[in-house]
Amino acid sequence: MLPTRIITRRAAQLAATRHGELFLRRALNSSTRPLPFAPPLAGIRVLDLTRVLAGPLSTMLLADLGADVIKVEEPSQGDDTRTWAPPVAPLTADAPSASSHLPAESAYFLAANRNKRSLTLDLKSPEGLKIARQLARTSDVLVENFVVGKLAKLGLGYEALSAENPGLVYVSITGYGQTGPYAGNAGYDVIIEGEAGLMHITGEPDGPPCKVGVAATDVATGLYAHGAVMAALLSRAKTGRGCWVDVNLFESQIAGLANIASNYLIAGKEASRHGTSHPSIVPYQVFPCSDGFIMIGAGNDRMAETILEQPELAQDERYATNAARVANRAELVDLIEKKFRTKSRDEWLARFKGLGIPHGPINNISQTFEHPQTIARGLVQEVQHPRAGPVKLVGPAVSYNGQRMPVKRPPPWLSQHTDEILAELGYDKETITDLRRKKVV
Repeated sequence: MLPTRIITRRAAQLAATRHGELFLRRALNSSTRPLPFAPPLAGIRVLDLTRVLAGPLSTMLLADLGADVIKVEEPSQGDDTRTWAPPVAPLTADAPSASSHLPAESAYFLAANRNKRSLTLDLKSPEGLKIARQLARTSDVLVENFVVGKLAKLGLGYEALSAENPGLVYVSITGYGQTGPYAGNAGYDVIIEGEAGLMHITGEPDGPPCKVGVAATDVATGLYAHGAVMAALLSRAKTGRGCWVDVNLFESQIAGLANIASNYLIAGKEASRHGTSHPSIVPYQVFPCSDGFIMIGAGNDRMAETILEQPELAQDERYATNAARVANRAELVDLIEKKFRTKSRDEWLARFKGLGIPHGPINNISQTFEHPQTIARGLVQEVQHPRAGPVKLVGPAVSYNGQRMPVKRPPPWLSQHTDEILAELGYDKETITDLRRKKVV
């Protein structure tokens, strides 16, 4: 058997050739013998001191890759999102009696906490802090989203914990970062959307600024944090030392402005709201049909001519080039709108199919999950929850060698694994019972 490094090098050489491309394509498309992909973070322990979305999302992605994620929650109600209901997953008749005092599981919490274990811990008590430090000493990664300086005052800051565990990767997720005049401010997705430019460019031209329909800044920050953890673990493999990762909503959102930010930095161009349209391409927006909406985009003159379907219009000097179409946007959009309203959405979708025109329906959420591609890819996964029975979740968005990482654990109910985790730390049943009596756990 060849050493792994030789196989890896040979795979890279193969990929650089036409034969290699064919080999890899066949491997990825093989439904009978998919190449195995072991969870890369198996054996990595993550101490999760986060709540709401950005932090829990980042640690969920680590859990998807095999990490043992211990979610530490406040004993009385846990993560804030446990109370963000309705909607909730209905409880089953045979739910564990130990959880009978808890409310039903909120859909919001279920969305960001699969594959984790739940430990309740009062970090305001000496015993709770002792347990947290024990866990930190045995963890590879710690992720927290407390206000800047809060954990340091409790003795759980980076300097204190890294002194006991030099290999610890310590991730702080905040609103504005560890330094600067706003460092002490709490961070909320919708506030950062407004403060970091996203809301200014979202909405109709003649309407007020709008927030995005999902907490996009939180999601982006969670993705940045997840990537940063992976990079820090790779660095630790080389140096033996962890590091302090500073990730925040404000900078994540500014980085996410992409070309809009570049337009301002390079050319001093202020952005504005354009609804669904593109500031530099026409037609490129949502159009109403007789029974719904469709999004189309004309990236070049040929596409625009195909959309217009009238040679005399396409050759009209007002519409013959993209620059002309941008200059005469209002009248051209009005013409296209009137035409699109004469047929149903599905008729237009069928008409544009195979013509090389970027187009697609505006689906509601039900239609999104009924989409043939969603079903074919098996994105929705069902897990058995101890309190709610079968629960459907959106699975990991990435596949490896044609296989998606499995959801091995349903999102935990509050304190579900407290006894199990404390036992792993060496606590006996009597001590755990006493900790519960004192509401430490």
